[in-house]
Amino acid sequence: MKTKISILLIAVGLLAVSCDSFLDVNDDPNNPSEVTPDLVLPTGLNYTAEYVQQDRRLNHLGNMMMFNFGEAQGFNWYRDEFRYAVNSTFYDNLFDDAYSNALKQYKVLANLEGDNGYYRAIGMIMQAYHFQILVDLYGSVPYSEALKRGENANPVYDNPEEIYKDLLNRLSGAISTIDSTASTSSAVEVGEDDTVFDGDMAKWKQFANTLKVRILSRYADVGDPAFINGELTKIQNSGDGYIEDLAVKINPGYLKEEEDKQNPYWNDLGKDASGNETLSYKATAATQFVVEYLQGTKDPRLGYIFEKPEENEYRGVNQGAPNDDKSVYAPPLVSNLNLYGGVLKGPTMGSVIMTKAEHELNLAALAEKGLNVQGTVEEHYKAGIEASFKYLLDAGDTEQSDLADVDADSAANAYISRQAVWSGAENAMDAIMTQKWIATMGINAAQAWFDYNRTGYPSAQPVGAGAARASATGFPMSESDAVSGRNDRPVRLYYPQSEATRNSANLPSQPDVFTAKIFWAN
Repeated sequence: MKTKISILLIAVGLLAVSCDSFLDVNDDPNNPSEVTPDLVLPTGLNYTAEYVQQDRRLNHLGNMMMFNFGEAQGFNWYRDEFRYAVNSTFYDNLFDDAYSNALKQYKVLANLEGDNGYYRAIGMIMQAYHFQILVDLYGSVPYSEALKRGENANPVYDNPEEIYKDLLNRLSGAISTIDSTASTSSAVEVGEDDTVFDGDMAKWKQFANTLKVRILSRYADVGDPAFINGELTKIQNSGDGYIEDLAVKINPGYLKEEEDKQNPYWNDLGKDASGNETLSYKATAATQFVVEYLQGTKDPRLGYIFEKPEENEYRGVNQGAPNDDKSVYAPPLVSNLNLYGGVLKGPTMGSVIMTKAEHELNLAALAEKGLNVQGTVEEHYKAGIEASFKYLLDAGDTEQSDLADVDADSAANAYISRQAVWSGAENAMDAIMTQKWIATMGINAAQAWFDYNRTGYPSAQPVGAGAARASATGFPMSESDAVSGRNDRPVRLYYPQSEATRNSANLPSQPDVFTAKIFWAN
């Protein structure tokens, strides 16, 4: 592990020689040519880990939008999230950092020539990973002309459906590149600098196929079934399969209680490098809705995501409500995230960017629509629940050994049997998306938000108190201006202010973030 983080630190150090120019959107005359692929790759992967798991990034946004997280007494940190105050600065780092950080590195890799086929393929796969997220957040985004720096500082915004289709081609191209590179005796091997799969290119092919399924499952309501079935058949005929691990994780060698070297999620919402609980940890708690729902279904996963506070009973908070009674809602009295539990496993845990549970539920959703999936809806549905239990109860990344004392298979089977979660389900898609909501809670919750925007499920999701409706002129910020009782949450984000400054000629009109759905929901 120390070797990996040393590689990352060397990479960041070399890039810092001309950091501003290397990551700049415009011309880059000082791009250090001596930076090699084995240094670019871990830098890009570290950017991806931060993009998904740092505070106020993708996972955090999803947890807010899906009503998972509330706020303990004494804090006023999540005002904009709870009021749905989406404007051109709200989570604007999800646009800006994707292009200026991670995608910049993957572009370098994807453009490599000669014997660097493995690196080239990884760059293509990770480009597809990020561009799908951008489409799911914004719709039309710069794609075909993006990342060209001085060649084109003002890229056009491409049609989101065409981007989706091209991402499938990009992933297929990456798989073909891996296959052709394998037959080259002089191929440059990928090693410890690959902080995801340690250079196992078979696993990269499986990840590419798994990303295809994520794309196809989201595209299924509007795409041509024949096209989708054709893509699924290609995957099956390849024989490469899908991810087998419980989670795809990035880990450059995170170190406990060392500044800037801990897992970013743990460092923000767990304990800092001094070993103290962070303010974000104290501020963030389960919503009462989550507590009551999981208790109502006797779902033991509640205890692996959130803690029992001092009074030894789970207690949530009402998202967006004042929660100002110190005797009820003070941080020690509410269910914060469970330190050393199933989500926050410890400072050296890997940063999750995808889980097997999500993948199985994506397959279940495709099967429910009658598309060409091997296995039944029920089989994939149950496999998704089992994978969720296994990940949460996996003690591999945690310092607390009691997780291993519970048999995940038995716990999952008991839950499935007790709930009769599939037999006679009135709405199969509601059941599937409810399980995706639970399986991604605290882990990669934006995926549940995207699918909620697409399907309207889970059907029981409430809207936070004090939610504010966006307007063309701004957002009401006083309590008296707040509009309570909105019937739904935002379905997308605004384009960032940075684009209005640097690419105004191509920037689309700002959408109504409550009604202008992404193409796959129309």
